[in-house]
Amino acid sequence: MHRRPLALCCRLLGAISLLSGCDIGHDYRRPPLDIPASYRATSQTAAAAWPSADWWRRFRSAELDRLIQQARTQNFDIAAAIARVRQADAQVRIAGAPLLPDINATANASWQHEGLGTGGRFSGGGFGGSNASFDFHSYGIGLNAAYELDFWGRNRAVRRSAVASAVFSRFDQQTVALTIVTEVANTWFVALSLADRLAVARRNLADAEQTQRVIRGRFEAGTASRLDIAQQDALVAGERALIPGFVSQLQQQVIGLGILTGQPPERIAVRPGTLTDLALPVVAPGLPSALLARRPDVAEAEALLVAQNFNITVARAAFFPTIQLTASAGYQAAALNQLITPGGALASLAEGLTLPIFDGGTLRGQLDLAKGRYDELLADYRKAVIQAFTDVDTALTGWRYATEQERLQRVAVDTARTAATIARAQMAAGTVDITTVLTAETTLFSDEDTLVQVRLARAQALLSLYKALGGGWAAPPGPINAGFPGLDPGLISGGVALPIGENIR
Repeated sequence: MHRRPLALCCRLLGAISLLSGCDIGHDYRRPPLDIPASYRATSQTAAAAWPSADWWRRFRSAELDRLIQQARTQNFDIAAAIARVRQADAQVRIAGAPLLPDINATANASWQHEGLGTGGRFSGGGFGGSNASFDFHSYGIGLNAAYELDFWGRNRAVRRSAVASAVFSRFDQQTVALTIVTEVANTWFVALSLADRLAVARRNLADAEQTQRVIRGRFEAGTASRLDIAQQDALVAGERALIPGFVSQLQQQVIGLGILTGQPPERIAVRPGTLTDLALPVVAPGLPSALLARRPDVAEAEALLVAQNFNITVARAAFFPTIQLTASAGYQAAALNQLITPGGALASLAEGLTLPIFDGGTLRGQLDLAKGRYDELLADYRKAVIQAFTDVDTALTGWRYATEQERLQRVAVDTARTAATIARAQMAAGTVDITTVLTAETTLFSDEDTLVQVRLARAQALLSLYKALGGGWAAPPGPINAGFPGLDPGLISGGVALPIGENIR
Protein backbone atom coordinates (compact mmCIF):
# COMPACT_ATOMS: atom_id res chain seq x y z
CA MET A 1 0.00 0.00 0.00
CA HIS A 2 2.85 2.36 0.68
CA ARG A 3 5.15 1.46 -2.22
CA ARG A 4 3.56 3.75 -4.82
CA PRO A 5 3.89 7.02 -2.82
CA LEU A 6 7.41 5.99 -1.88
CA ALA A 7 8.27 5.38 -5.55
CA LEU A 8 6.80 8.73 -6.52
CA CYS A 9 8.90 10.50 -3.92
CA CYS A 10 12.03 8.74 -5.14
CA ARG A 11 11.32 9.75 -8.71
CA LEU A 12 10.75 13.34 -7.62
CA LEU A 13 14.02 13.45 -5.72
CA GLY A 14 15.79 11.95 -8.71
CA ALA A 15 14.35 14.57 -11.03
CA ILE A 16 15.43 17.32 -8.66
CA SER A 17 18.96 15.96 -8.56
CA LEU A 18 19.09 15.84 -12.37
CA LEU A 19 17.62 19.31 -12.85
CA SER A 20 19.56 20.93 -10.05
CA GLY A 21 20.95 24.23 -11.24
CA CYS A 22 18.97 24.19 -14.49
CA ASP A 23 17.33 27.36 -15.86
CA ILE A 24 13.95 26.78 -17.47
CA GLY A 25 13.86 30.19 -19.13
CA HIS A 26 14.84 31.27 -22.62
CA ASP A 27 17.45 33.78 -23.67
CA TYR A 28 15.94 36.96 -25.07
CA ARG A 29 16.28 37.39 -28.79
CA ARG A 30 15.21 40.45 -30.68
CA PRO A 31 12.09 39.77 -32.75
CA PRO A 32 12.32 40.15 -36.52
CA LEU A 33 11.71 43.75 -37.59
CA ASP A 34 10.67 45.30 -40.88
CA ILE A 35 13.49 47.79 -41.45
CA PRO A 36 13.47 49.65 -44.79
CA ALA A 37 16.67 50.11 -46.74
CA SER A 38 16.24 53.88 -46.95
CA TYR A 39 13.83 56.60 -45.93
CA ARG A 40 10.97 57.58 -48.15
CA ALA A 41 12.00 61.23 -47.99
CA THR A 42 15.75 60.82 -48.64
CA SER A 43 18.00 59.00 -51.04
CA GLN A 44 19.57 55.69 -50.04
CA THR A 45 23.07 57.15 -50.30
CA ALA A 46 22.41 60.13 -48.02
CA ALA A 47 25.19 60.61 -45.46
CA ALA A 48 24.27 60.65 -41.79
CA ALA A 49 24.65 63.82 -39.73
CA TRP A 50 23.33 62.98 -36.29
CA PRO A 51 22.39 65.66 -33.74
CA SER A 52 24.90 66.49 -31.03
CA ALA A 53 24.04 66.07 -27.36
CA ASP A 54 23.49 69.84 -27.03
CA TRP A 55 21.75 70.15 -30.39
CA TRP A 56 19.55 73.10 -29.33
CA ARG A 57 22.60 75.38 -29.14
CA ARG A 58 22.88 75.22 -32.90
CA PHE A 59 19.80 77.43 -33.20
CA ARG A 60 21.97 80.22 -31.76
CA SER A 61 19.41 81.63 -29.36
CA ALA A 62 20.76 82.64 -25.96
CA GLU A 63 17.25 82.81 -24.51
CA LEU A 64 16.48 79.30 -25.76
CA ASP A 65 19.72 77.97 -24.24
CA ARG A 66 18.84 79.51 -20.89
CA LEU A 67 15.27 78.18 -20.91
CA ILE A 68 16.37 74.66 -21.80
CA GLN A 69 19.03 74.69 -19.10
CA GLN A 70 16.37 75.65 -16.55
CA ALA A 71 14.06 72.92 -17.82
CA ARG A 72 16.77 70.26 -17.62
CA THR A 73 17.46 71.08 -13.96
CA GLN A 74 14.04 72.18 -12.68
CA ASN A 75 11.34 70.46 -14.71
CA PHE A 76 9.04 68.36 -12.56
CA ASP A 77 8.54 65.56 -15.09
CA ILE A 78 12.30 65.12 -15.41
CA ALA A 79 12.67 65.14 -11.62
CA ALA A 80 9.95 62.48 -11.35
CA ALA A 81 11.70 60.35 -13.99
CA ILE A 82 14.97 60.58 -12.05
CA ALA A 83 13.13 59.49 -8.90
CA ARG A 84 11.74 56.50 -10.80
CA VAL A 85 15.31 55.51 -11.66
CA ARG A 86 16.20 55.44 -7.97
CA GLN A 87 13.10 53.38 -7.24
CA ALA A 88 14.04 50.90 -9.95
CA ASP A 89 17.56 50.58 -8.56
CA ALA A 90 16.13 49.87 -5.12
CA GLN A 91 13.84 47.26 -6.63
CA VAL A 92 16.88 45.50 -8.12
CA ARG A 93 18.41 45.21 -4.67
CA ILE A 94 15.14 43.87 -3.29
CA ALA A 95 14.80 41.38 -6.12
CA GLY A 96 18.37 40.16 -5.62
CA ALA A 97 17.99 39.51 -1.91
CA PRO A 98 16.56 35.93 -2.27
CA LEU A 99 19.74 34.89 -4.05
CA LEU A 100 21.58 35.22 -0.74
CA PRO A 101 20.88 33.56 2.62
CA ASP A 102 18.65 35.35 5.10
CA ILE A 103 20.53 35.48 8.43
CA ASN A 104 19.12 36.80 11.71
CA ALA A 105 20.63 37.10 15.16
CA THR A 106 18.50 36.34 18.23
CA ALA A 107 18.95 36.94 21.94
CA ASN A 108 16.60 36.27 24.83
CA ALA A 109 16.52 36.38 28.57
CA SER A 110 13.74 35.17 30.88
CA TRP A 111 13.07 35.25 34.59
CA GLN A 112 10.45 33.35 36.55
CA HIS A 113 9.69 33.71 40.25
CA GLU A 114 7.73 31.11 42.19
CA GLY A 115 6.78 31.44 45.84
CA LEU A 116 6.19 28.34 48.05
CA GLY A 117 4.11 28.81 51.18
CA THR A 118 2.55 26.58 53.90
CA GLY A 119 0.07 24.23 52.35
CA GLY A 120 1.73 24.49 48.96
CA ARG A 121 3.20 21.80 46.81
CA PHE A 122 6.41 21.87 48.76
CA SER A 123 5.02 22.70 52.23
CA GLY A 124 6.14 20.75 55.27
CA GLY A 125 8.87 18.12 55.19
CA GLY A 126 12.29 19.58 54.65
CA PHE A 127 10.96 23.13 54.61
CA GLY A 128 9.46 22.75 58.10
CA GLY A 129 6.26 24.43 57.00
CA SER A 130 8.01 27.77 56.40
CA ASN A 131 7.56 30.02 53.33
CA ALA A 132 10.12 29.76 50.45
CA SER A 133 10.58 31.14 46.91
CA PHE A 134 12.61 30.24 43.84
CA ASP A 135 13.94 32.32 40.90
CA PHE A 136 14.48 30.69 37.51
CA HIS A 137 16.78 32.47 34.97
CA SER A 138 17.38 31.48 31.36
CA TYR A 139 19.62 33.13 28.74
CA GLY A 140 20.10 32.36 25.06
CA ILE A 141 21.76 33.69 21.92
CA GLY A 142 21.75 32.31 18.41
CA LEU A 143 21.82 32.73 14.67
CA ASN A 144 19.08 31.67 12.27
CA ALA A 145 19.66 31.23 8.54
CA ALA A 146 17.25 30.43 5.71
CA TYR A 147 17.99 29.93 2.04
CA GLU A 148 15.87 28.92 -0.94
CA LEU A 149 17.68 26.76 -3.48
CA ASP A 150 17.19 28.41 -6.85
CA PHE A 151 17.06 25.17 -8.85
CA TRP A 152 14.85 26.51 -11.62
CA GLY A 153 16.34 29.98 -11.96
CA ARG A 154 13.24 31.71 -10.61
CA ASN A 155 15.06 34.09 -8.30
CA ARG A 156 17.67 34.86 -10.92
CA ALA A 157 14.90 35.62 -13.40
CA VAL A 158 13.18 37.93 -10.91
CA ARG A 159 16.42 39.84 -10.45
CA ARG A 160 17.13 40.01 -14.18
CA SER A 161 13.66 41.35 -14.79
CA ALA A 162 14.29 44.03 -12.18
CA VAL A 163 17.61 44.93 -13.80
CA ALA A 164 15.92 45.27 -17.19
CA SER A 165 13.28 47.46 -15.57
CA ALA A 166 16.02 49.62 -14.06
CA VAL A 167 17.55 50.01 -17.51
CA PHE A 168 14.09 50.86 -18.86
CA SER A 169 13.77 53.61 -16.25
CA ARG A 170 16.97 55.20 -17.56
CA PHE A 171 15.78 55.08 -21.15
CA ASP A 172 12.46 56.52 -19.98
CA GLN A 173 14.27 59.35 -18.23
CA GLN A 174 16.09 60.18 -21.47
CA THR A 175 12.81 60.07 -23.41
CA VAL A 176 11.15 62.42 -20.93
CA ALA A 177 14.11 64.81 -21.04
CA LEU A 178 14.09 64.86 -24.86
CA THR A 179 10.34 65.49 -24.89
CA ILE A 180 10.61 68.36 -22.41
CA VAL A 181 13.52 69.99 -24.26
CA THR A 182 11.67 69.88 -27.57
CA GLU A 183 8.50 71.22 -25.92
CA VAL A 184 10.49 74.17 -24.58
CA ALA A 185 12.01 74.82 -28.01
CA ASN A 186 8.64 74.49 -29.75
CA THR A 187 6.97 76.85 -27.27
CA TRP A 188 9.79 79.34 -27.82
CA PHE A 189 9.49 79.08 -31.60
CA VAL A 190 5.73 79.68 -31.43
CA ALA A 191 6.35 82.70 -29.19
CA LEU A 192 8.84 84.07 -31.73
CA SER A 193 6.37 83.55 -34.56
CA LEU A 194 3.63 85.33 -32.63
CA ALA A 195 6.02 88.22 -31.95
CA ASP A 196 6.68 88.36 -35.70
CA ARG A 197 2.99 88.22 -36.55
CA LEU A 198 2.34 90.97 -34.02
CA ALA A 199 5.07 93.12 -35.61
CA VAL A 200 3.63 92.46 -39.09
CA ALA A 201 0.13 93.37 -37.90
CA ARG A 202 1.34 96.62 -36.37
CA ARG A 203 3.31 97.50 -39.47
CA ASN A 204 0.36 96.70 -41.70
CA LEU A 205 -1.90 98.76 -39.45
CA ALA A 206 0.45 101.73 -39.79
CA ASP A 207 0.47 101.35 -43.61
CA ALA A 208 -3.33 101.03 -43.70
CA GLU A 209 -3.71 104.15 -41.55
CA GLN A 210 -1.37 106.04 -43.86
CA THR A 211 -3.55 105.06 -46.85
CA GLN A 212 -6.60 105.99 -44.79
CA ARG A 213 -5.26 109.51 -44.32
CA VAL A 214 -4.61 109.85 -48.03
CA ILE A 215 -8.16 108.75 -48.87
CA ARG A 216 -9.63 111.18 -46.36
CA GLY A 217 -7.58 113.95 -47.98
CA ARG A 218 -8.96 112.97 -51.36
CA PHE A 219 -12.48 112.93 -49.92
CA GLU A 220 -12.05 116.47 -48.64
CA ALA A 221 -10.80 117.41 -52.10
CA GLY A 222 -13.87 115.80 -53.63
CA THR A 223 -12.05 113.01 -55.48
CA ALA A 224 -13.10 110.14 -53.18
CA SER A 225 -16.43 108.89 -51.90
CA ARG A 226 -17.74 107.87 -48.55
CA LEU A 227 -17.65 104.26 -49.76
CA ASP A 228 -13.89 104.57 -50.36
CA ILE A 229 -13.44 105.81 -46.81
CA ALA A 230 -15.65 103.05 -45.39
CA GLN A 231 -13.75 100.32 -47.22
CA GLN A 232 -10.38 101.56 -45.95
CA ASP A 233 -11.79 102.05 -42.44
CA ALA A 234 -12.88 98.40 -42.50
CA LEU A 235 -9.38 97.28 -43.47
CA VAL A 236 -7.85 99.42 -40.70
CA ALA A 237 -10.32 98.08 -38.14
CA GLY A 238 -9.62 94.50 -39.19
CA GLU A 239 -5.85 94.94 -38.81
CA ARG A 240 -6.30 96.66 -35.45
CA ALA A 241 -8.51 93.79 -34.21
CA LEU A 242 -5.76 91.25 -34.93
CA ILE A 243 -3.33 92.83 -32.48
CA PRO A 244 -5.00 91.87 -29.13
CA GLY A 245 -5.28 88.25 -30.27
CA PHE A 246 -1.58 88.06 -31.13
CA VAL A 247 -0.64 89.71 -27.82
CA SER A 248 -2.83 87.23 -25.91
CA GLN A 249 -1.39 84.21 -27.68
CA LEU A 250 2.15 85.49 -27.20
CA GLN A 251 1.63 85.97 -23.47
CA GLN A 252 0.09 82.50 -23.15
CA GLN A 253 3.15 80.94 -24.76
CA VAL A 254 5.44 82.80 -22.37
CA ILE A 255 3.25 81.72 -19.44
CA GLY A 256 3.46 78.12 -20.68
CA LEU A 257 7.24 78.25 -20.32
CA GLY A 258 6.77 78.40 -16.55
CA ILE A 259 5.56 74.82 -16.05
CA LEU A 260 8.18 73.56 -18.51
CA THR A 261 11.03 75.27 -16.65
CA GLY A 262 9.69 74.41 -13.21
CA GLN A 263 8.90 77.90 -11.96
CA PRO A 264 5.89 80.19 -11.56
CA PRO A 265 5.05 82.09 -14.76
CA GLU A 266 5.52 85.35 -12.88
CA ARG A 267 9.25 84.65 -12.83
CA ILE A 268 9.56 84.14 -16.58
CA ALA A 269 11.39 87.16 -17.90
CA VAL A 270 11.96 86.74 -21.62
CA ARG A 271 11.50 89.06 -24.55
CA PRO A 272 10.85 87.09 -27.73
CA GLY A 273 12.77 88.37 -30.70
CA THR A 274 12.14 87.12 -34.21
CA LEU A 275 12.20 83.83 -36.06
CA THR A 276 14.48 85.35 -38.67
CA ASP A 277 17.31 85.50 -36.12
CA LEU A 278 17.26 81.72 -35.61
CA ALA A 279 19.87 79.58 -37.28
CA LEU A 280 18.35 76.45 -38.80
CA PRO A 281 21.14 73.84 -38.91
CA VAL A 282 20.16 70.82 -40.96
CA VAL A 283 20.72 67.23 -39.81
CA ALA A 284 20.47 64.04 -41.86
CA PRO A 285 19.31 60.59 -40.71
CA GLY A 286 21.49 58.31 -42.85
CA LEU A 287 20.08 54.76 -43.02
CA PRO A 288 17.02 53.55 -41.07
CA SER A 289 18.96 50.59 -39.64
CA ALA A 290 21.06 53.01 -37.56
CA LEU A 291 18.06 54.83 -36.11
CA LEU A 292 17.05 52.18 -33.56
CA ALA A 293 20.20 52.79 -31.51
CA ARG A 294 19.43 56.54 -31.50
CA ARG A 295 15.91 56.51 -30.11
CA PRO A 296 15.51 56.19 -26.32
CA ASP A 297 11.82 55.39 -26.69
CA VAL A 298 12.63 52.38 -28.89
CA ALA A 299 15.26 51.25 -26.37
CA GLU A 300 12.84 51.55 -23.45
CA ALA A 301 10.19 49.55 -25.34
CA GLU A 302 12.75 46.77 -25.84
CA ALA A 303 13.88 46.93 -22.21
CA LEU A 304 10.29 46.27 -21.13
CA LEU A 305 10.23 43.32 -23.51
CA VAL A 306 13.42 41.94 -21.95
CA ALA A 307 11.98 42.32 -18.45
CA GLN A 308 8.80 40.50 -19.43
CA ASN A 309 10.86 37.68 -20.95
CA PHE A 310 12.27 36.99 -17.49
CA ASN A 311 8.80 37.30 -15.96
CA ILE A 312 7.73 34.37 -18.17
CA THR A 313 10.60 32.36 -16.67
CA VAL A 314 9.35 33.28 -13.20
CA ALA A 315 5.84 32.08 -14.09
CA ARG A 316 7.20 28.80 -15.48
CA ALA A 317 9.33 28.18 -12.39
CA ALA A 318 6.23 28.39 -10.18
CA PHE A 319 5.15 24.97 -11.52
CA PHE A 320 8.21 23.32 -9.96
CA PRO A 321 8.92 22.55 -6.30
CA THR A 322 10.68 25.00 -4.02
CA ILE A 323 13.28 23.80 -1.55
CA GLN A 324 13.95 25.82 1.59
CA LEU A 325 16.94 25.21 3.84
CA THR A 326 16.90 26.49 7.41
CA ALA A 327 19.57 26.30 10.09
CA SER A 328 20.06 27.66 13.57
CA ALA A 329 22.88 27.63 16.08
CA GLY A 330 23.37 29.18 19.51
CA TYR A 331 23.75 28.75 23.24
CA GLN A 332 21.30 28.49 26.12
CA ALA A 333 22.03 28.28 29.84
CA ALA A 334 20.45 28.95 33.20
CA ALA A 335 23.15 31.47 34.15
CA LEU A 336 24.68 34.22 32.07
CA ASN A 337 28.21 33.32 33.09
CA GLN A 338 27.62 29.74 31.89
CA LEU A 339 26.12 30.73 28.52
CA ILE A 340 29.06 30.12 26.14
CA THR A 341 29.88 26.59 27.16
CA PRO A 342 29.92 23.32 25.23
CA GLY A 343 27.07 22.05 27.33
CA GLY A 344 24.86 24.98 26.37
CA ALA A 345 25.33 24.70 22.60
CA LEU A 346 22.26 24.20 20.39
CA ALA A 347 22.11 23.55 16.63
CA SER A 348 19.50 22.48 14.10
CA LEU A 349 19.27 21.99 10.33
CA ALA A 350 16.10 21.42 8.34
CA GLU A 351 14.96 21.34 4.76
CA GLY A 352 11.51 21.69 3.32
CA LEU A 353 10.05 20.98 -0.10
CA THR A 354 6.85 22.54 -1.45
CA LEU A 355 5.31 21.20 -4.65
CA PRO A 356 2.08 22.63 -6.08
CA ILE A 357 -0.44 19.83 -6.66
CA PHE A 358 -3.76 21.57 -7.31
CA ASP A 359 -4.34 25.32 -7.42
CA GLY A 360 -7.47 25.59 -9.51
CA GLY A 361 -5.56 26.85 -12.55
CA THR A 362 -3.83 29.79 -10.85
CA LEU A 363 -0.32 28.91 -12.04
CA ARG A 364 -1.46 28.22 -15.60
CA GLY A 365 -3.35 31.50 -15.60
CA GLN A 366 -0.28 33.38 -14.35
CA LEU A 367 1.86 31.87 -17.11
CA ASP A 368 -0.71 32.71 -19.78
CA LEU A 369 -0.95 36.21 -18.33
CA ALA A 370 2.83 36.65 -18.55
CA LYS A 371 2.86 35.41 -22.13
CA GLY A 372 -0.03 37.68 -23.06
CA ARG A 373 1.77 40.65 -21.53
CA TYR A 374 4.86 39.74 -23.54
CA ASP A 375 2.84 39.69 -26.76
CA GLU A 376 1.41 43.11 -25.86
CA LEU A 377 4.87 44.55 -25.24
CA LEU A 378 6.12 42.95 -28.43
CA ALA A 379 3.42 44.79 -30.38
CA ASP A 380 4.34 48.02 -28.56
CA TYR A 381 8.00 47.52 -29.42
CA ARG A 382 7.31 46.92 -33.10
CA LYS A 383 5.02 49.94 -33.11
CA ALA A 384 7.79 52.06 -31.55
CA VAL A 385 10.17 50.96 -34.32
CA ILE A 386 7.70 51.85 -37.08
CA GLN A 387 6.85 55.09 -35.28
CA ALA A 388 10.53 56.03 -35.30
CA PHE A 389 10.73 55.64 -39.08
CA THR A 390 7.42 57.49 -39.45
CA ASP A 391 8.63 60.42 -37.34
CA VAL A 392 11.79 60.81 -39.42
CA ASP A 393 9.97 60.63 -42.74
CA THR A 394 7.30 63.06 -41.53
CA ALA A 395 9.88 65.57 -40.31
CA LEU A 396 11.98 65.28 -43.46
CA THR A 397 8.92 65.80 -45.64
CA GLY A 398 7.78 68.75 -43.56
CA TRP A 399 11.23 70.34 -43.70
CA ARG A 400 11.58 69.82 -47.43
CA TYR A 401 8.26 71.32 -48.44
CA ALA A 402 8.24 74.06 -45.81
CA THR A 403 11.63 75.18 -47.15
CA GLU A 404 10.23 75.27 -50.68
CA GLN A 405 7.07 77.02 -49.53
CA GLU A 406 9.05 79.67 -47.67
CA ARG A 407 11.07 80.41 -50.80
CA LEU A 408 7.90 80.78 -52.87
CA GLN A 409 6.16 82.78 -50.17
CA ARG A 410 9.02 85.26 -50.10
CA VAL A 411 8.49 85.79 -53.81
CA ALA A 412 4.77 86.29 -53.18
CA VAL A 413 5.44 88.86 -50.44
CA ASP A 414 7.94 90.77 -52.59
CA THR A 415 5.51 90.80 -55.49
CA ALA A 416 2.59 91.91 -53.29
CA ARG A 417 4.72 94.63 -51.69
CA THR A 418 5.68 95.97 -55.12
CA ALA A 419 2.03 95.92 -56.22
CA ALA A 420 0.91 97.76 -53.07
CA THR A 421 3.62 100.41 -53.47
CA ILE A 422 2.63 101.03 -57.10
CA ALA A 423 -1.08 101.15 -56.25
CA ARG A 424 -0.53 103.70 -53.49
CA ALA A 425 1.58 105.87 -55.77
CA GLN A 426 -1.01 105.73 -58.55
CA MET A 427 -3.78 106.47 -56.08
CA ALA A 428 -1.91 109.55 -54.92
CA ALA A 429 -1.58 110.59 -58.60
CA GLY A 430 -5.29 109.91 -59.14
CA THR A 431 -4.82 107.27 -61.84
CA VAL A 432 -6.39 104.28 -59.99
CA ASP A 433 -9.39 103.92 -57.76
CA ILE A 434 -9.42 103.03 -54.09
CA THR A 435 -10.52 99.46 -54.74
CA THR A 436 -7.23 98.68 -56.47
CA VAL A 437 -5.25 99.93 -53.47
CA LEU A 438 -7.51 98.07 -51.06
CA THR A 439 -7.01 94.81 -52.95
CA ALA A 440 -3.24 95.27 -53.14
CA GLU A 441 -2.94 96.02 -49.41
CA THR A 442 -5.16 93.10 -48.40
CA THR A 443 -3.04 90.74 -50.49
CA LEU A 444 0.20 92.10 -49.02
CA PHE A 445 -1.03 91.88 -45.42
CA SER A 446 -2.20 88.28 -45.89
CA ASP A 447 1.01 87.20 -47.65
CA GLU A 448 3.24 88.69 -44.94
CA ASP A 449 1.32 86.92 -42.18
CA THR A 450 1.45 83.66 -44.14
CA LEU A 451 5.22 84.00 -44.53
CA VAL A 452 5.66 84.12 -40.77
CA GLN A 453 3.53 81.00 -40.34
CA VAL A 454 5.53 79.17 -43.02
CA ARG A 455 8.76 80.10 -41.24
CA LEU A 456 7.34 78.62 -38.04
CA ALA A 457 6.33 75.42 -39.85
CA ARG A 458 9.86 75.11 -41.23
CA ALA A 459 11.47 75.63 -37.81
CA GLN A 460 9.06 73.15 -36.23
CA ALA A 461 9.80 70.56 -38.93
CA LEU A 462 13.52 70.86 -38.18
CA LEU A 463 12.82 70.61 -34.46
CA SER A 464 10.75 67.48 -35.09
CA LEU A 465 13.64 66.03 -37.10
CA TYR A 466 16.06 66.60 -34.21
CA LYS A 467 13.62 64.82 -31.88
CA ALA A 468 12.95 62.02 -34.40
CA LEU A 469 16.70 61.36 -34.61
CA GLY A 470 16.91 60.98 -30.83
CA GLY A 471 18.26 64.40 -29.95
CA GLY A 472 21.87 63.23 -29.82
CA TRP A 473 21.14 60.20 -27.63
CA ALA A 474 22.91 56.93 -28.41
CA ALA A 475 22.39 53.51 -26.83
CA PRO A 476 25.33 52.12 -24.85
CA PRO A 477 27.20 49.47 -26.82
CA GLY A 478 26.78 45.77 -26.16
CA PRO A 479 24.25 44.41 -23.65
CA ILE A 480 21.53 46.76 -22.50
CA ASN A 481 23.09 47.19 -19.06
CA ALA A 482 26.78 46.92 -19.96
CA GLY A 483 28.54 50.07 -18.91
CA PHE A 484 25.35 52.11 -18.89
CA PRO A 485 26.11 55.50 -17.29
CA GLY A 486 24.73 55.83 -13.78
CA LEU A 487 23.81 52.17 -13.34
CA ASP A 488 25.36 50.81 -10.17
CA PRO A 489 27.84 48.06 -11.16
CA GLY A 490 26.59 46.09 -8.17
CA LEU A 491 23.19 45.86 -9.80
CA ILE A 492 24.49 44.07 -12.89
CA SER A 493 27.12 41.82 -11.37
CA GLY A 494 26.73 38.10 -11.02
CA GLY A 495 26.64 37.18 -14.68
CA VAL A 496 23.43 39.05 -15.54
CA ALA A 497 23.45 39.87 -19.25
CA LEU A 498 20.61 41.64 -21.01
CA PRO A 499 21.58 41.71 -24.68
CA ILE A 500 19.75 43.94 -27.12
CA GLY A 501 19.27 40.62 -28.77
CA GLU A 502 16.44 38.56 -30.03
CA ASN A 503 13.04 37.04 -29.28
CA ILE A 504 12.30 34.33 -26.70
CA ARG A 505 10.18 32.16 -28.98
